[in-house]
Amino acid sequence: MSAFRYVVCDVFTDRPLTGNALTVFTDARAIPEALLQPLAREINFSETVFVYPPAAGGHVRIRIFTPSHELPFAGHPVLGAAFVLAAPLQLGEIVLETGVGPIPIRLERDGARIVFGRMQQPNPRIEPFPATAELFAALGIDGAELPVEVYVNGPRHVCVALASEAAVAALRPDFGRLGRLAAATTTNCFAGAGPSWKTRAFVPGAGVPEDAATGSAAGPLACHLARHGRIAFGAEIKIAQGAEIGRPSTLYARVEGRPDRVERVEVGGAAVVVARGEFRLE
Repeated sequence: MSAFRYVVCDVFTDRPLTGNALTVFTDARAIPEALLQPLAREINFSETVFVYPPAAGGHVRIRIFTPSHELPFAGHPVLGAAFVLAAPLQLGEIVLETGVGPIPIRLERDGARIVFGRMQQPNPRIEPFPATAELFAALGIDGAELPVEVYVNGPRHVCVALASEAAVAALRPDFGRLGRLAAATTTNCFAGAGPSWKTRAFVPGAGVPEDAATGSAAGPLACHLARHGRIAFGAEIKIAQGAEIGRPSTLYARVEGRPDRVERVEVGGAAVVVARGEFRLE
């Protein structure tokens, strides 16, 4: 009988039972490869993290699984794992090796307790979305306020600007149609002004109809807003997400650069540990 220990934390929140839940297997060396996906499916959170010794100069290497497949990078797993792993080591910065390379996370503390983390994300590749009419039909909307573009920072995120936060809250997507159209792409629908924005993220093609807090989409959202003149480069935005599924979350994002060149993307937030346990498997 093998015991595989894990920690559960809620990410992009400082209140338990809100934000985006995450399981972190803090030492995955003894977990057989064939069990990684079944464990993620059994837990059925939007992502599960498995931690390994470093291979490229970071503090640890992590692998990230949704209930259906492995991801090269995702935001709330990186931030949550940083809180879980850096706490006992009292690190001011931790570097996690991911499928897209090393991700540094700067950590702020109140005494011994970590209260905030800020990750530097990969600069995204930007592409047009080829099927906007079909996307609007799947979302049940008439159009978008800004060009519809795809940002790739490991996962793929399509940004759809709506006229108001009320319009975002009122969305009732056709998940079957959206999943077939966008496959594993996150459809990120948002509205707001100045430093405050509301977003909802749908990933039905990856088994996550709606995500509570999508850290990997927060950086692209800041990029999209800055590139299209809705915010200034260098300005930090506060993003509300997850209220419609009972998991309110708060994310912060900032991008540096200019419209034709993104130079640095940062996403931050809090996290809180809520449970510890182990799987006992033959």
